[in-house]
Amino acid sequence: MAPPTELLARPERGSAPGSRAMRRLVAVGLLGIALALLGERLLALRNRLKASREVESVDLPNCHLIKGIEAGSEDIDILPNGLAFFSVGLKFPGLHSFAPDKPGGILMMDLKEEKPRARELRISRGFDLASFNPHGISTFIDNEFKNTVEIFKFEEAENSLLHLKTVKHELLPSVNDITAVGPAHFYATNDHYFSDPFLKYLETYLNLHWANVVYYSPNEVKVVAEGFDSANGINISPDNKYIYVADILAHEIHVLEKHPNMNLTQLKVLELDTLVDNLSIDPSSGDIWVGCHPNGQKLFVYDPNNPPSSEVLRIQNILSEKPAVTTVYANNGSVLQGSSVASVYDGKLLIGTLYHRALYCEL
Repeated sequence: MAPPTELLARPERGSAPGSRAMRRLVAVGLLGIALALLGERLLALRNRLKASREVESVDLPNCHLIKGIEAGSEDIDILPNGLAFFSVGLKFPGLHSFAPDKPGGILMMDLKEEKPRARELRISRGFDLASFNPHGISTFIDNEFKNTVEIFKFEEAENSLLHLKTVKHELLPSVNDITAVGPAHFYATNDHYFSDPFLKYLETYLNLHWANVVYYSPNEVKVVAEGFDSANGINISPDNKYIYVADILAHEIHVLEKHPNMNLTQLKVLELDTLVDNLSIDPSSGDIWVGCHPNGQKLFVYDPNNPPSSEVLRIQNILSEKPAVTTVYANNGSVLQGSSVASVYDGKLLIGTLYHRALYCEL
């Protein structure tokens, strides 16, 4: 029996006139939308990195580079007795390094000496020095504990660090900085949700507000603030009532109230025209000193002929309606590149960098 005529005449599926042209048109349209979104994201990221902003120099008298710091002093914390601690040698994906094969370390400088100099502290045996990559640093006075996520006790008589504990927790996947509130009790910023470098870049590119602040103690670990673009520097007010958090890519400092249960609630946000890195507090005045990056793209696309600038801000009366923001120091990179922290003690100012030198100034 001959097959029905209608089966012989049925056209091939998808061969209707114009169908291929329509698919091409849809594909071109989707490609255009994707390119538009890509361009918008690149422009947004460029704006967040402040790639085009240059600084006008603001010089300080009586300044000199600190001998022995050649490859970064990313964070600095100073004890009330004038002992300053530097976390040095940070290695971070995408950042330049002047000493890529040298492990990180912790240096100390006694600011009460007539001519202070930086000394590297010995760390107790058994600690993995080869992979040591210190980022943020914080101190807490209790027989002079010295806290990072690696917790050390500072042995002043021997100028050494005794390693006490390694803190690991699923809520601390990408720790940037901490502020200690007790022995092995601290607030920590996660600058990204993921720890994988590629996924970190993807978060930054997509501007996902997933970063947070975590409270850690031996008995309780919990997220206490979230919704940051990239939570970076963190510190506490002298009266222990407020936590300050720098959201580096959003160019903001958040003021959070601390409660008895260690939870935080946001009080206000201070917007700034620069990338805010680490925060230091003047214990006598409560002023906030900030190491900043006015043109962040230069940090990741390093050009020795056009290096990243440095900028130090002093913020007074941050709880008031109109805090005073002063540029204390600014340099185009000819002296100091990529300032990440500024700490004061008794008329002295220390300025650290991500991967360059460190500056000591008499104010």
